[in-house]
Amino acid sequence: MRVAGNVCAAKVRAFASWFNAVLGGQDYQRYVDHLQRNHPSREIPSEREYWRRRHADADTSPQNRCC
Repeated sequence: MRVAGNVCAAKVRAFASWFNAVLGGQDYQRYVDHLQRNHPSREIPSEREYWRRRHADADTSPQNRCC
C-alpha cells in the first residue's frame, strides 16, 4: 500500500510541475537568470513588475494570441 501511495504522490508532483510550466511559473526565474548572465548591469525587476510588463507587452503586441 505504501508503494502505491508513493507512486501516486510522485504522479501528482509531476502533474503539478507540468501544470506550473504550462502556466509560465518558471518564466520569471529564467528571465532573472538571463539578465544576470547576459546583462549584469541591468536592474532586475521585481516579480510583480515583470508580470505587469509582460502582460502589458502582450496587450500591445498580441502576435502570439489566438484572439
